[in-house]
Amino acid sequence: MSRLFCGKNIELLAPAGTFKDFTEIVKSSADAVYFGGKQFNMRMHRKDYNLSNDEIRQAVLMAHSLGKKVYITFNNMMNNTEIEGSREYLSFLDTVKPDGFIVQDLGAVRLIEEMGITIPIHSSVMMNVHNKQIIDALYKMGISRVVTSREMSLETIKRLSKDTNMEFEYFIHGDMCAVHGSQCFYSGMLFGKSSNRGLCLKPCRWPYKFGQDSQEKFKDYLAVKDMCMYEHLPDLIDAGVCSFKIEGRMRSSGYLIQLINKYGKAIDRYIEDPTGYYVDDEALKLQEDRTRNLSTAYAFKVPGINNIEFDASREPKIFSRAVEEFEVNNEKLHELKEKFKTEKKLNNKPLLTVKVNNIESFKSAVDNGADEIYIPGDVFRCDRPFSKAQIEEAVKYADNKKVYITLPQMMFPRQFTDYSAMMKFYKKAGIEGIIVTNIGAAEEFKNDDLKMIGEFSLNCYNTKAAEFYEEEGIKRVTVSVESTADALKEMLLNTKTPLEVIVQGAPTVMYMEHCVYAGEHNTTSKDWCLKYCEKELKELVDEKGFKHPVYTDQYCRNHILSGKDICLIGLIDELSNLGVRAVRIEGQHYNDGVLGQVVKIYRQALDGNNSNDRSELLKDITNRGQSFQALNYN
Repeated sequence: MSRLFCGKNIELLAPAGTFKDFTEIVKSSADAVYFGGKQFNMRMHRKDYNLSNDEIRQAVLMAHSLGKKVYITFNNMMNNTEIEGSREYLSFLDTVKPDGFIVQDLGAVRLIEEMGITIPIHSSVMMNVHNKQIIDALYKMGISRVVTSREMSLETIKRLSKDTNMEFEYFIHGDMCAVHGSQCFYSGMLFGKSSNRGLCLKPCRWPYKFGQDSQEKFKDYLAVKDMCMYEHLPDLIDAGVCSFKIEGRMRSSGYLIQLINKYGKAIDRYIEDPTGYYVDDEALKLQEDRTRNLSTAYAFKVPGINNIEFDASREPKIFSRAVEEFEVNNEKLHELKEKFKTEKKLNNKPLLTVKVNNIESFKSAVDNGADEIYIPGDVFRCDRPFSKAQIEEAVKYADNKKVYITLPQMMFPRQFTDYSAMMKFYKKAGIEGIIVTNIGAAEEFKNDDLKMIGEFSLNCYNTKAAEFYEEEGIKRVTVSVESTADALKEMLLNTKTPLEVIVQGAPTVMYMEHCVYAGEHNTTSKDWCLKYCEKELKELVDEKGFKHPVYTDQYCRNHILSGKDICLIGLIDELSNLGVRAVRIEGQHYNDGVLGQVVKIYRQALDGNNSNDRSELLKDITNRGQSFQALNYN
């Protein structure tokens, strides 16, 4: 089966959750079907879903006999203990010969390359492809198709489809997420169920109040509507999208088949008679049969609250309810100390790195013993981005301590233009290097003579990924904040690439283009803004009363923090013995006085003056609970 328009292939790509579903869906109007095996995919909640190896073999044969394609998802993050199992599974899949793998983990890309497997690789939406530089980097790796980030507009795709040789796949219908792909870490840190490992328990769909004193009822402030592009199929084709992807591997075949056939018929009508094409009454039936309410998301503009489902009455399944983040306790600390014990005692003293938010906190970090200080790319308001004069002041104040510039977590053309314009200044000013937040930034700046360190947003979860990043010129990699205790130990023991671990503070656990502050006033971050976020720092308060601070950066993106800080002060000796190269305080949310005290405590611990657990003192200083976060889980 093949759909052609103006010499270009147009593919309708459908999901299947079980083998039985597949046998029915493959006979629908879909040109291709994607599904996962019993391991290494992003839908791992139910044991009765996904296909066994024997079923995968049968599915590929059946699809090919019908002239259709099969793509297999291999798209969650591997930990080190899973690499050999991944190798075995990939060897099996190579014998089956599907038409492509859908992959998130760059460690998996490296493994596929090492094994000499030539099956095409498509990047998952969880690779968060959002700029040309990422596309160029992936193309050099041999990746032939990208599933674009959920925040990418059709206008951007149209430009990129002309500027690159990449194929573009775009979600046209189904469940979406408020958070940038792969940049939601809260489920993993809170429950040990990582959204990057197919186990997300969806804290984004909890009800919240916005502000502790809010008199309004609880709303689903982060719950997005389902995507529906049925009325805009010609726009997708015009933009250069070659694969129209329907989400829904957990949906029934009955629901999916009628949906697939509606889209298939509409695409065929347009291809057959583009000037006579019109949106038919099937659009109304899609509205009537919807699960959640429908939206075009970011296809045409930043949607604001038009993309938010405040009322959860149509929510098909609640995966979790609000719970308290585990507090540091002696019993768990003892358990982790035993787990992290190693016979190999290294003469290792990690560097103490600190990310700050302003020049006062920078000076406080220097004064209290930081070895390296990170100037942020995403500055939390009400602070302003560091000016050139402040950067020069900071480098001078740091004296012999190294200063790095952190790049923004998301980098669109403006950010690349801005930072490219600054590189000569950084070198002249004495900046040691940059903290890269995506593989596109590493590709763009690797020849600029500034040392590159990988940020936790790179989702480095295994040795293969760390090796890959090192080959790309990244000299040290920050381990994923979702790493469980076993995963972290295995990685530290088996990775030659220098590693950094966040040991204190509150990294962003949900990173969003959507602005909750603007949404509250029925506007978006791209409209005329009265800077509601600068009037007061507000928190999303869950049903249990726990607070989740919502910070806004200078690009009007929202950073939701965990309710408690990561606190590994009691494990400093163990992490040192495991060979960690640097330990970081993620300190943007601390004022300069608090940050100075926190840095001093860690400096003393690293110097051997007091490495005992001082979490209670840190709790008093920061006025925030202290937690092992993901290390609570094995």
